[in-house]
Amino acid sequence: MTEETSDKKSKVSRRKFVAGAATAGAAASALPVEISAQVAGSDQIKIGMVGVGGRNSGAIVQNLSANDSAQLVAVADAFQDKIDGTGPRGKGLPVIRKQLESQGKEKQFDVPASRQYAGFDAYKAVIDQVDLVCIATPPGFRPIHFDYAIQQNKHVFMEKPVCVDAKGFNQVIDAAKRADQQNRKVVVGLQRHYEDSYLTAFKKVHEEGLIGEIIAGYAWWNTRRPWIVSRQPGWTEMEYQMRNWYHFNWLCGDHIAEQHVHNIDVINWFVSGDSVAGGNPISGYGFGGRAGSEPASVGEIFDHHTVEYRYGPEHNNVVMASQCRHLPGCDNRVAEEIHGSEGILYLEGNKTRITDPSGKELKWQYRAPRTPVSPYQTEHNELFRHIQEDRPLNNAYYGAKSSFTSVLGRLATYSGKVVDWDKAVESDFSIMPDEFDFNAEAPVKPDANGDYAIAVPGQWKLPWDKAAPAEEKKGKDKKKA
Repeated sequence: MTEETSDKKSKVSRRKFVAGAATAGAAASALPVEISAQVAGSDQIKIGMVGVGGRNSGAIVQNLSANDSAQLVAVADAFQDKIDGTGPRGKGLPVIRKQLESQGKEKQFDVPASRQYAGFDAYKAVIDQVDLVCIATPPGFRPIHFDYAIQQNKHVFMEKPVCVDAKGFNQVIDAAKRADQQNRKVVVGLQRHYEDSYLTAFKKVHEEGLIGEIIAGYAWWNTRRPWIVSRQPGWTEMEYQMRNWYHFNWLCGDHIAEQHVHNIDVINWFVSGDSVAGGNPISGYGFGGRAGSEPASVGEIFDHHTVEYRYGPEHNNVVMASQCRHLPGCDNRVAEEIHGSEGILYLEGNKTRITDPSGKELKWQYRAPRTPVSPYQTEHNELFRHIQEDRPLNNAYYGAKSSFTSVLGRLATYSGKVVDWDKAVESDFSIMPDEFDFNAEAPVKPDANGDYAIAVPGQWKLPWDKAAPAEEKKGKDKKKA
């Protein structure tokens, strides 16, 4: 490619990014003069980063690697020290810059201090001035950030899971519909949809019919204990929970959502046979708890969940058996297995294969290409390609359904009840705080000993079954009288 051709491609690329953006001019005119000039006066594709943690530090490099015309110009995080890379578990901008420099891409990094934003509302300043935003904040915030990005007519990459409650699910689905109307492209970091072994297996199942009708699915995310951030003197309760977000449901959704969503998503995908809208079960029923692998002062999540998900008649009444745990000394397994009337599909990376129903006779074995491409990179390559070619791409539908499937499982294991999908969605329940501020009241609080309440199945109430507030109850009693 000649330099002239490359330059021409760069200009076409940015035109593609802003094509059809009816609000782009209005949004730019509302920005400060120096920012407006950056948005309107450059052929570089402006990339923003919301959430400067470990996952986004990798995702942003992959995003920039997908298009030489892309340039990181603004970042946001709740904490300035995470941006600087000086906070707990923080990699920050120094690591991102170093990675890009090692790849000869230092020109794709342009983030002066004036475009580094910290605080709960910092995401708005970034989204307002970019063409595409990479969102990898704690999951509880993703519906809010995604919704705002679509309001501002931006293309989006966001990590999974994309919601932790019904309100977040409904918000993501609504924003996804608007993204389609505005011709915005959306990729969700459920990278198995971009992994060659899974894509090839999907064709073997749904185009070649190698396992016949799907009967049942199995999913596992059984691994080691997750990271923990220790409470520090001077932190408010809200800051501690934000720093240690993996261990609080309003932020991560429990590890059934934060990690096991990958495996749950695969079963939803293969059972539905739909690579765009995805599928979902009609109910969840299971058990889980805290086996004592960590003290109750760390947080509120379970360390094991086992859920039986049931799908409807349109999906052959398939049942998924789902397991996830974080317990030391146990066998580890991260995989999926799908049983059909004529065979069994084992999804285990390069060991992916199909056997006959007995599991003994091999019918197909996956063969990796000589030069495999990481699915983490492929998802960004495809995002840029679909924008460039103006082809529909919106992962938010199946991202939301798989994320809420994991929430359904959490509700089932916490309550010990059979939880109905439609009822849970229609409840529109929220577990997010009323106010986002480090001095605001946190959604959950430790007791006098510093321990958090752990859900007890049979006692923990589903959000829509909780007792009515005193005022409402008093009104009902008065009517009865």
